[in-house]
Amino acid sequence: MKELPGASLQKACRLLVVFCVLHLSAVLFYYLAGNKGILQGNPEPSPRGMAGPLWRETTPTLIPDRVSKEPCPDPSPLLVGPLHIEFSQPVSIKKVEEENSDVTLGGRYTPKDCIALQKVAIIIPFRNRDEHLKYWLNYLHPILQRQQLDYGIYVINQGGEETFNRAKLLNIGFVEALKEYDYNCFVFSDVDLIPMDDRNTYKCYDQPRHLSVSMDKFGFRLPYNQYFGGVSALSKEQFEKINGFPNNYWGWGGEDDDIYNRLVFKGMGISRPDATIGKCRMIHHSRDNKNEPNPQRFNKIAHTKETMNSDGLNTLHYKVLDTERFRLYTKITVDVGSPKS
Repeated sequence: MKELPGASLQKACRLLVVFCVLHLSAVLFYYLAGNKGILQGNPEPSPRGMAGPLWRETTPTLIPDRVSKEPCPDPSPLLVGPLHIEFSQPVSIKKVEEENSDVTLGGRYTPKDCIALQKVAIIIPFRNRDEHLKYWLNYLHPILQRQQLDYGIYVINQGGEETFNRAKLLNIGFVEALKEYDYNCFVFSDVDLIPMDDRNTYKCYDQPRHLSVSMDKFGFRLPYNQYFGGVSALSKEQFEKINGFPNNYWGWGGEDDDIYNRLVFKGMGISRPDATIGKCRMIHHSRDNKNEPNPQRFNKIAHTKETMNSDGLNTLHYKVLDTERFRLYTKITVDVGSPKS
């Protein structure tokens, strides 16, 4: 008997329905099997030996590793503001190390939960100031960590008995720090100055930054508008633009004014925090031996414009005598030569 056209169409439809049901059942089976593997933390490949579906790779144990850190907020939410700074009690380096356990060998620190906005090298010119350094490390490490900086501490120690040369030591610190890490900001700090407010961030700005604007030594006032001494911050580009600091200021005084002149002659201004945030305390001490006032400083300052292109980074000569990496800082002892060399 000949099959009617309508019956053939009905049969084809029934077969299509059965096929769809089987297909959906198979998809549902593999879906449930895949979810079971995820819930059990099972990263094994599919039974066929091929890599499983892409969504199977995203297991709970892998998610944290795939989340990239966000940039640290500016300003840091960890800042506390005004600080109590005093120097009446001795400082134990061992205790400072214990309280700053996240600082790694050489005085390096990087925030754990975010990406620091700047990579900062702190450069300290140094000779025979071990007690002052203990206070500095005790106070500054917690401050710098709350400021969420990616930083390293470099103590540039002048070896020998020649007259002290602060600015040359700062140049050396700049060069030596860049050999270790791609720092983009440099804070130059005397070892006897401690900030009294952690909102005074040790970082770089669009213009060179003078950080120690309100020192107790000067009655918490700026001694004069051109003053750029104590603690200052310059980006790598700003520092190179002025050819670094002068190398020929031997003894106390003058180099800060020379640096200020260099900035002005290169068309830069000075950025400062306000007098409250910029407060600093100085560890009082007598003048160091071999660091008497420089009798030539006023004459040298008057000729900065003529000498700055031939006295600085491009004429820097020194010899590294020793490099020591302590938990809280890196100490680089150098031979800076003599006034006659």
